[in-house]
Amino acid sequence: MSLLQVVIEALESLNSNKLRSGLTILGIVIGVGAVIAMLGIGQGAQDSITGAISGIGTNLLFIFSGNDQAEVRNIRRLTTQDAQAIADPFLAPHVASVAPFIQGNGIEVAAGGEQTSTSLGGITPEYFIVRNLKVAEGEEISEEHLLGRASVVLLGVEVADKLFGRHEGMVGETVRIEGQPFR
Repeated sequence: MSLLQVVIEALESLNSNKLRSGLTILGIVIGVGAVIAMLGIGQGAQDSITGAISGIGTNLLFIFSGNDQAEVRNIRRLTTQDAQAIADPFLAPHVASVAPFIQGNGIEVAAGGEQTSTSLGGITPEYFIVRNLKVAEGEEISEEHLLGRASVVLLGVEVADKLFGRHEGMVGETVRIEGQPFR
């Protein structure tokens, strides 16, 4: 049987069973379309989830100095020099940025006759880059602030509301942290 005879016989079979042939072709088209749609939806969902996770920082590594309650002797705390060594491109070439952070809890903050106890964090300018943060009002902590030992503070919304009854238009306001004035 030649190729031409096979093609002619197939066309005759399709012609004699038009309804069956049409439904078969329709089923194949719907099946292929469904597979393509599912692949597209799956890829879109994967891209969306990956983007959301990237936004919160899958490339971040947090290093903590340890637990004060641990029964370990001769604990050596992390220092600014440790952070500088981690940020050194020759010592750690795959580290993009380092942002040392020190936190205190139960810190007394006062302003305008109001007082509250809150958590407080000491940061460097790199913190905004590493955490992908933007300041709503005012300016980010800068190298000039650090070098000049400026008494500056960034207030969170909750603390500003407790102390001033508002959280907008706060630039230039003075607060006292453990009795020391900050602006």
